[in-house]
Amino acid sequence: MDVELFNFDLPEDRIALRPANPRDSAKLLQVKNGDISDHSIGDLPQLLRAGDVLVLNETRVLRACLKGVRRARAHGGGGDVRIGINLHKCLSDHEWRAFARPAKRLKDGDKIQFSETLNAVVFDKFDGGDIGLRFSVSGAALEREIEQAGEMPLPPYIARKRAVDDRDDVDYQTVFATEKGSVAAPTAGLHFTPALFKRLEANGIEIVRLTLHVGAGTFLPVSHANTDDHKMHSEWFSIDGDVAERINLAKAEGRRVIAVGTTALRALESSVGADNQLIAQNADTEIFITPGYRYKIVDGLLTNFHLPKSTLFMLVSALAGLETMQNAYNYAISEKYRFYSYGDTSLLWRGSL
Repeated sequence: MDVELFNFDLPEDRIALRPANPRDSAKLLQVKNGDISDHSIGDLPQLLRAGDVLVLNETRVLRACLKGVRRARAHGGGGDVRIGINLHKCLSDHEWRAFARPAKRLKDGDKIQFSETLNAVVFDKFDGGDIGLRFSVSGAALEREIEQAGEMPLPPYIARKRAVDDRDDVDYQTVFATEKGSVAAPTAGLHFTPALFKRLEANGIEIVRLTLHVGAGTFLPVSHANTDDHKMHSEWFSIDGDVAERINLAKAEGRRVIAVGTTALRALESSVGADNQLIAQNADTEIFITPGYRYKIVDGLLTNFHLPKSTLFMLVSALAGLETMQNAYNYAISEKYRFYSYGDTSLLWRGSL
């Protein structure tokens, strides 16, 4: 498909630089059977039905934005160079892939010093600033070093406008995050509070959890003119057997499954067997969902508003329809909904639900 079909103009002042406070005061736009209605996230218990299954991604964001110095090379190549690093995929207990700036100042074998106790050696440099890093420590020790040396990895459309601060340590983490490994937040989950969970459960909403570690590739633009030419980034996920059984039972009983965020949705739709049953597994997914895709597990999606020409806007257009989503986004812009990671949210339904 032509990527321009997924383009739209967004005024700069619609990009949220801070989240709503409290979290569950954010606006919510429901899109159902082509109809649009205005709500708040606090209305979610009334917008769902008893028996609906809400699927959360319980990944936890690492402080994956690092600043270091490439040490002077022994045989020429200039002196020390300051390097910015965004970790995006864990390869082993001591190796990561990362996006580097300025990548042109790096080559295989270079050493980057992040702190007195943390350094890494560059390997497998790819196009687009993508490099491999082999760290000097591993496992839990590496996690601790990253937490101490790094900052929260705010998306570039926020980081360009303001500095990361202590508020982001809390704001850019869901209240239910447990499994460390993401370098970007599953942002639809940022709107939830303990009080909202209590109301959902009181209304008979079933809540289950999976893990998908979000990669920085989620912010990469589609650089080709046609979606057929786009290479999707890979992300690791895990779905437990109990979760798969509960979701399969809900589908068999005609109850709805609602993903909280595109990350939960991608994990679910990547784990479907030949009989359309959800499979419990630990795996990587490169699923790329565009209009024409037939959803097998997900009936609804709670998700924030996405970037023009992004894979995520393509995904929501596949769920609710491209024309429907174009109309919904135009409405959201006109009604001053706040966009992107710290912005408002939407509840989208598939078909005639």
